Amino acid sequence: MSLQIILLLLAAASVAGITIGYFLRLIISLGKRGSMELEIRKMRLDAEEKAKRITEEAEKHAKEKEEQMTSELKGRASELKQVEERLVRKEELLDKRQTNLDLEQDLLGKKNDEVVAAKAKVEELARAEQEKLEKIAGLSADEAKDDLLKSVEKQYENDIESRMRKLEISGNDQLEARAKEILTTAVHRLGNSVVSDVLATTISLPSDEIKGKIIGKEGRNIRAFERATGVDVIVDDTPGTITLSSYDPIRRQIARIALENLILDGRIQPAKIEEAVQKAEAEISTIIKKKGAEAAFNAKVPNIDPKLLMILGRLYFRSSYGQNVLDHSVEMAHLAGMLAAELGANEATARAGALFHDIGKAVDHEVPGTHVEIGRRILQKFGVGEEVVKAMQAHHEEYPYETPESMIVQVADAISGGRPGARRDSAENYIKRLTELESIANGQPGVEKSYAIAAGREVRVIVKPEAISDLEARKLARDIADKIEKDMQYPGEIKISVIRETRVIEYAR
Repeated sequence: MSLQIILLLLAAASVAGITIGYFLRLIISLGKRGSMELEIRKMRLDAEEKAKRITEEAEKHAKEKEEQMTSELKGRASELKQVEERLVRKEELLDKRQTNLDLEQDLLGKKNDEVVAAKAKVEELARAEQEKLEKIAGLSADEAKDDLLKSVEKQYENDIESRMRKLEISGNDQLEARAKEILTTAVHRLGNSVVSDVLATTISLPSDEIKGKIIGKEGRNIRAFERATGVDVIVDDTPGTITLSSYDPIRRQIARIALENLILDGRIQPAKIEEAVQKAEAEISTIIKKKGAEAAFNAKVPNIDPKLLMILGRLYFRSSYGQNVLDHSVEMAHLAGMLAAELGANEATARAGALFHDIGKAVDHEVPGTHVEIGRRILQKFGVGEEVVKAMQAHHEEYPYETPESMIVQVADAISGGRPGARRDSAENYIKRLTELESIANGQPGVEKSYAIAAGREVRVIVKPEAISDLEARKLARDIADKIEKDMQYPGEIKISVIRETRVIEYAR
């Protein structure tokens, strides 16, 4: 019984506790709700106040912007109005100027018409006056003009000639002084020996017994020697000598060396002859190779094909007017290099063109054509540059001067071949050249007599003063020079001096 009462009391206490807890929670919730509403109301009031403040600031800023834009628009409108006014004024001014130009153009048109009419009237009066003068004088205008020009030309001929002579002398003096300076410098810097190198073709024999051995029994040895060397052996009545004759200088030198070695050996027979010739050929080949390389080195022309050097070395055994062709070519290379350096041309091209200028002479007895044409083909075959070919091909004027180096090579050739003692000439050829020079000069009209002097390097022509004037004398000198260049072959250059002298002689008695 008491247990039930206790349980009931506990149940009642639980219900009462629950009820009290609910009411307490409700009371607390109602308190919190009231505080949240107050807080929300406060936040709303703050937000409304802030929004109002922002709105007021925005309205203020917008108003300021509006005032600024209004002010700027007013300023721009004012500027546009001023520009418009200026344009209007300019347009009015242009219209006024156009009107003035139209008036001036009309005025100029009228004046031009007046000038044309006046010109036509003047020309008509001039024609009438000219016709009147032609009738009075009995000459046409062209005839009178020709007479006047002839009269003036004759009157001032001496004055014109004097001025021409002064200009020519002045220009020639300056050019000649500069040319002499360059050429003298080049020649002095070269300083080579002027002794001619003549390759002997006559062999001296120690005794007539050796001559008999060379001939051999019934001429057996001499025939074997000629067959092996390709040269003619001339045995004449001159004691102690034998002459070797051949157009090929290489063969002639092989024969000379072989014969000298046979003479030293003393045993002369066909087998020994063939052996000696083979040794001489090997020796000559070595000499050719050596001389070609030395020439290229001395001339300062590098990077030459070895086969081309062999052809170049063959010139060592070739001579022209007693001058060794290889030495002449090396000398020319030095001269051409110095001249090119003085004149600002390509020194390497000038040197190479000068060194190779006569290379065709090495084989001209074997290959048809002039040595210039042969040389061109040789250089082109071995891939030598076109500039070098152009430089070498014009030294005898077979081809035009296409480059400055081609003229330099021609000048170097004239210097090397024309300096005293460089070349020799036979008396027969010398007299023949002098005779041809005088014959060319005497064949010109108005020539009284002529003289070839200075070893054929100058021709002095005396003309008849009554047949040729001073101006015509200049033309005569040029005509003689052209004919000499066309008809004759000669080294260097030839000077033509035309002399016109008037002598008046009277006697007082």
